Amino acid sequence: MRTCLALCCLTAIAILVAGGCASTDSGVANQQGNGGNGSGGATGGLGGGGSSASQGGSGGTGSATGGATSKGGSSGSGGTTTNGGSSGSGGTAASGGTAASGGTTASGGAVGSGGATAKGGTSGSGGVANTGGTSRDAGVAGAGGTVTGTGGSPAKGGATGTGGAGAGGSTSNLAKFSFFVISYKAIQALAGSTNGFGGDLRYGETGAGAGLKGADKICAAAAERSMVGASAKQWRAFLSVTADENGKQVNAIDRVGSGPWYDRLGRTFALTKADLVGERPAGIDTAIKYDLPNEDGVTNHNPDKTGDVDNHDMITGTNAQGQLYGATATCKDWTTSDAASSSGKPRVGHPWPTGGSSMCGTGSTGGPGGGGPGGGVGGGDGSMCHWMSALDEAGCAAGVNLKETGGPGNDGKIGSGGGYGGFYCFALTP
Repeated sequence: MRTCLALCCLTAIAILVAGGCASTDSGVANQQGNGGNGSGGATGGLGGGGSSASQGGSGGTGSATGGATSKGGSSGSGGTTTNGGSSGSGGTAASGGTAASGGTTASGGAVGSGGATAKGGTSGSGGVANTGGTSRDAGVAGAGGTVTGTGGSPAKGGATGTGGAGAGGSTSNLAKFSFFVISYKAIQALAGSTNGFGGDLRYGETGAGAGLKGADKICAAAAERSMVGASAKQWRAFLSVTADENGKQVNAIDRVGSGPWYDRLGRTFALTKADLVGERPAGIDTAIKYDLPNEDGVTNHNPDKTGDVDNHDMITGTNAQGQLYGATATCKDWTTSDAASSSGKPRVGHPWPTGGSSMCGTGSTGGPGGGGPGGGVGGGDGSMCHWMSALDEAGCAAGVNLKETGGPGNDGKIGSGGGYGGFYCFALTP
């Protein structure tokens, strides 16, 4: 009897256990079914359902909500952040990244660095400002655009660079140097002859006005030989002509600028055009007053200190007022070296007075190398002290005479009376 009761009890317990297990399995199945319906195919939804398993049927509802969240995931690749679609709006910010790529287009502003080609090597630093565009690439799209615009402003600095450009053309860094007597050394070198140019100063120029143009080029070349970069200044030969390239008369004093002028060592030659008119320029440095300096700043009478040198005749074609002396005074406007009298006899001035400084101001025509047509009182035409207008040379032929012979001969040579066909050079800027 007791055995029977024990067996019955065990049987009842087994039935109850089996029923409970069946009930549990059914709940799991039901839960998984509801979870599947809620997930809408989203793995995140299934996970959410699973975590709510302990809640039974209501876990299915939670799973459905999780599915809605997964839609946020589909709107933004950052869906892995389960905190919601607001991160997806971060995706909108990513489209801001697209704006950033617009910034990349702005990096075309780097072409602004091409502004560096605006002749300013220094303005290349403007390009550095464009590297500010690199900070633009850091991701702040709007701010990046602003930085690029700012970079454009420094690019304007390139325009300042053109001042350096001058690149070479600027003369602002050169020392004061705007007057000289062209030396015999320079004349020989540039003419390629010991006899010099004579009265033909075309120096490769052709056509109307070639004589003046060539003489200007000779001045620039001689200046460059003494000071590197000096040829960038606008040099003018102190010469008058009957007709320039436009057929108009040119007076030497009107083509050399308004002053001031300084020699190679920075000493004052004259401060204004008015100061040029006179036997010797007014206000001239006393060290060079009675012996005008050449392109090296050396007083030109006996420049190499080898002995007595008679080189006192410098061609000008000009009278005591700096104007054209006459139709036959210019070697056919400095285009001929023909010795024939028909070519004329060039008018010359004296860079140093042949009779010494004591004769200046007296109007005297005496002294070595004298012989001009009548001396004007107070230093007019024919004064042996006049730097612009002292006498007529023998002719226009190339030729040099550095020995005292008592005045121009009859050989038709430009250096006959004591010289080599040299002339004065002025720059339009100090």
